Amino acid sequence: MTKFDTLLVANRGEIACRVMRTARAMGLRTIAVYSDADANARHVREADEAVRLGPAAARESYLNVAAVIEAARRTGAGAIHPGYGFLSENGAFVEALDQAGIVFVGPPASAIAAMGDKSAAKARMAHAGVPLVPGYHGDDQDDALLKAEADKIGYPVLLKASAGGGGKGMRVVESAAGFQAALDGCRRESQAAFGDQRMLIEKYLTQPRHVEVQVFCDAHGSGVYLFERDCSVQRRHQKVLEEAPAPGMTAELRRDMGEAAVRAAQEIGYVGAGTVEFLLDADGSFYFMEMNTRLQVEHPVTEMITGQDLVEWQLRVAMGEPLPLTQDELTITGHSFEARLYAEDPEQDFLPATGTLTRFAMDLEGAGLDPSRVRLDSGVESGDVVSMHYDPMLAKLIVHGDDRDQALATLNRALAALDVQGVITNRAFLQRLATHPGFKNAELDTRFIERHEATLFAPRRYRIEEYAGAALVGLNQLARECESDSPWDRHDGFRLNAPHTIRIALCDPAHAQDEDDSEAVVVVEGRREHGTETTWQLTIDGETLTASLEPLAGDAVAVTLNGHRRRLQARRDGHVVVMVDPRGETRLFWRRIDAIDHGHHEAESTLTAPMHGTVVALLVEPGQKVEKGMPLMVMEAMKMEHTMTAPADGHVENFHFQGGDTVGQGDVLLEFAADE
Repeated sequence: MTKFDTLLVANRGEIACRVMRTARAMGLRTIAVYSDADANARHVREADEAVRLGPAAARESYLNVAAVIEAARRTGAGAIHPGYGFLSENGAFVEALDQAGIVFVGPPASAIAAMGDKSAAKARMAHAGVPLVPGYHGDDQDDALLKAEADKIGYPVLLKASAGGGGKGMRVVESAAGFQAALDGCRRESQAAFGDQRMLIEKYLTQPRHVEVQVFCDAHGSGVYLFERDCSVQRRHQKVLEEAPAPGMTAELRRDMGEAAVRAAQEIGYVGAGTVEFLLDADGSFYFMEMNTRLQVEHPVTEMITGQDLVEWQLRVAMGEPLPLTQDELTITGHSFEARLYAEDPEQDFLPATGTLTRFAMDLEGAGLDPSRVRLDSGVESGDVVSMHYDPMLAKLIVHGDDRDQALATLNRALAALDVQGVITNRAFLQRLATHPGFKNAELDTRFIERHEATLFAPRRYRIEEYAGAALVGLNQLARECESDSPWDRHDGFRLNAPHTIRIALCDPAHAQDEDDSEAVVVVEGRREHGTETTWQLTIDGETLTASLEPLAGDAVAVTLNGHRRRLQARRDGHVVVMVDPRGETRLFWRRIDAIDHGHHEAESTLTAPMHGTVVALLVEPGQKVEKGMPLMVMEAMKMEHTMTAPADGHVENFHFQGGDTVGQGDVLLEFAADE
């Protein structure tokens, strides 16, 4: 056996923190590595020791094999855990560790190579008797040949980076007309992410489910499967919500998929934790998609239903120990969900977001949640900076219940209890997904978000009780901010010889500066104090309500309207009141009626960067006539490409940046002249 007492984690963020948590529990000394951008990151703060690798760019730090190995030598680390992403599926890295006498917590280089090349992997899977999706996986990468193969397979087809993973270098091509542009874009993304432009093509099943099986093998020839996860809810081929076990699985189908996954792993001499991903069709047929030769982001849902620590399994297998359990000893208990919290704006086509987390907390007490049922795997804390350099995932929220309904109810309450300020996130979008009738009924497929786009992104229609609640939360905050006894310092509407009256304007934050009729006006009168409870009389759209607000534990409050009491999480984020309960989130821009500015905002003739990133390509020439919606330039941020389009018919007068330039959020990218 190869014992070690010091573990270096060659990764960052939540996975580095999660691996170190188990390593410490096993008595191992933990070593973190970091880039200049991560010098004060949480994983650095939590490690026993930390070593700088280099500048912010991943290729100069986290992907620098020599620097990582030197960090292990300097600190006496006998093993390296790669997490996921970065060097986790880099066969050359594993070979370098072997030569250095350092244990790699993962499979042998030969297994990574066998599955890293997706085209070659298909042939190995066919030999192992694992069902395959029809497609082209050949070495000839001529454009015309790839186009001919796509035509032969029949559209829609899926273009996928042969060396890829994580949704990078992957696009659905709906017709022959869009094939070449999609191919060019996939190659750019694949080259940037993996240093490899080779593509494979598969038939794109229109409504499949994405079901993956967790496998584990040791160096003694044993292999087991720890059941399956459903990862169908995705955007841009990136998973958003995962659950285990997969809904609607029969015992026979579970066994067939599990045994096929173990055959796939053993075919390539696999050792350690791996995930075999399948497409599950509506008729119960399943097809091998790929194998991820590493720990997956969504591994916690498997831990929740099996009661096993998969990182501990990884470390024990890496030490040469046999698997802790046999297949017959593994069982499923209850149901689990994982929601991925990203720094991104779902309302702006999921553009990555950056900034400083002024608050990052989960109020379990206020939400009345059982801590044993809720787990937050995070790589950030309040005060941390979210940069443009890495993947935008901030944390994973994992919950457990006795069955799917209970677990889903817990997920909604936990999302409501998660308070993130300072950086835009997808938290509210996750709640809309989790409360969607289709998701609650497990009507799942990989195009779930696309199919339900109209309802998931429908304009908000606010109820009177939402306006009333927002008015009360804002007033309560004003009362706390001003504790002076002087009537001149009061913000509660006090007037000499007149009723206490305040007029509040509320609207969707996205329309806070619009000159339209989207605002609701709340007239507030008659404040009265009774213990911790404050009572008001509200008039909204001609309806009068007796309303009160009582602060509860944490961020929770109780809002009572005409005798109907409702508990929710509530806060004010600047001028925006945020209220969250298990039904979803409400955000309303709050201000006194006399503060409303109806100034006219003229359209600008410039195009600004929606996020920090790098200019990839300029697609038109200055002076070239373009039509509204025509692509003008391509930016890349957090490993994803984003295309800037023409805001109207006209032409670009000049570009302010060239390919390869780094830009900041809000930077003016170009000057645009619209046609008269």
